Amino acid sequence: MFAERPIVLAITGASGAPYALRLLEQLIAARRPVQLIVSSHGLRLLRTESDVGSIEALRERVGSSGWDKLVTLFDDGDRGAAPASGSALNAGMVICPCSMGTLSAIAVGASRSLVERAADVALKERRPLVLVPRESPLSAIHLENMLRVTRAGAVVLPASPGFYHRPGSIDDLVDFIVARVLDHLGVEHTLAKRWGGETRGDESD
Repeated sequence: MFAERPIVLAITGASGAPYALRLLEQLIAARRPVQLIVSSHGLRLLRTESDVGSIEALRERVGSSGWDKLVTLFDDGDRGAAPASGSALNAGMVICPCSMGTLSAIAVGASRSLVERAADVALKERRPLVLVPRESPLSAIHLENMLRVTRAGAVVLPASPGFYHRPGSIDDLVDFIVARVLDHLGVEHTLAKRWGGETRGDESD
């Protein structure tokens, strides 16, 4: 039953459009219903980093057939939409990428937009909330906000890919992060080989 509930995916204005695109593709491939919210800065990000200049272009990019069956689009300005209500059941929310402004608003419960309100609902209903920031370096304010949302129940999953799997392309790095997000949402995938304790070379100090 839980797997049939939609996953709320929000795209905001932090750098990292390839992560958002790949995540949306994988959710559709897993046949998971998606409630999609794209902020105005998120749409500009998609245009700047991935040449996706409109929602229709996003639909075509991830596949119109899967989109039409599984994706429901919501306006970020509509705080009365389904993701804004705790009585509207879903399987959790991910904000990918998550801007520091959005993270800050979630940390203080501002709820000025649908993205922020939906995140607030995820926390109050004790549903999974995964935030994927991409910022460097981090200020004390950023770190304090991350600690605040973590204590409230969110998972802060920075877009910081590992290298132990020997990535051979940018796509491999993107998949590393998307795989971790899917794990935290409970979505099956085959994006990355799981660590089995293998070692290479001499481990002596």
